[in-house]
Amino acid sequence: MEERETILDARQIGETLVRLAKEVEDRRGKADKLVLIGIHRRGADLAERLKKLLDKRLGKDLPLGKLDINLYRDDWSHLDIQPVISRTEIPFDIQGASVVLVDDVLYSGRTVRAALEAILDYGRPKRVELLVLIDRGHRELPIQADYVGRIIKTADSEHVNVLVKELDGRDKVCLVGA
Repeated sequence: MEERETILDARQIGETLVRLAKEVEDRRGKADKLVLIGIHRRGADLAERLKKLLDKRLGKDLPLGKLDINLYRDDWSHLDIQPVISRTEIPFDIQGASVVLVDDVLYSGRTVRAALEAILDYGRPKRVELLVLIDRGHRELPIQADYVGRIIKTADSEHVNVLVKELDGRDKVCLVGA
C-alpha cells in the first residue's frame, strides 16, 4: 500500500493526546473510580501515554488495563491471516467504574463491539466511554466515540495507519491506499 498523506506527525499526536486528556479531565476528572483500558495493540500504547498525562493533571495514579479483543471478534472466518493473540491485563475491579476505552482508529465499530463484550466479562462498569485518536467513519454498527482526536474522511479502499514509537519506532498517522 502506498502512503498518500500524513494526517498527524509526532508533534501533532502529542498535542492531540494532551487535548484529549484535558477533555477526559473536564468530563470525568472528579470520578471516584476512573480507569483507562487500551485495546491491544496501539490503543494500549496510547492509553499508557494518556495515563501519564491524566495522572499528572489529576494528581492520582489511574488504573490502566490492556484488552485483547481477538477472541471476541465476529469475523474470524473472514480473516486472511491469523490474528496475534495478546494478553488481557485488567488487574483491578471494574465494577461500578467509569471506563475510558482507548483505541487508535474507529472504523466499522466492530472492534469496539468486541471490546465491550470483553469488558463485561470482567464486571459491570458504571459507564464506558470511547476515546479514539482517529475516527474515519464507515460505521457498520451504531457506535460513536466520546473523545476524538481527529475526524477524517476516507474511502473504503483506504486505510489509516497509526505508528507509535513503542511498537514502530516512530509516531505518525498516515492515510494509505491500495
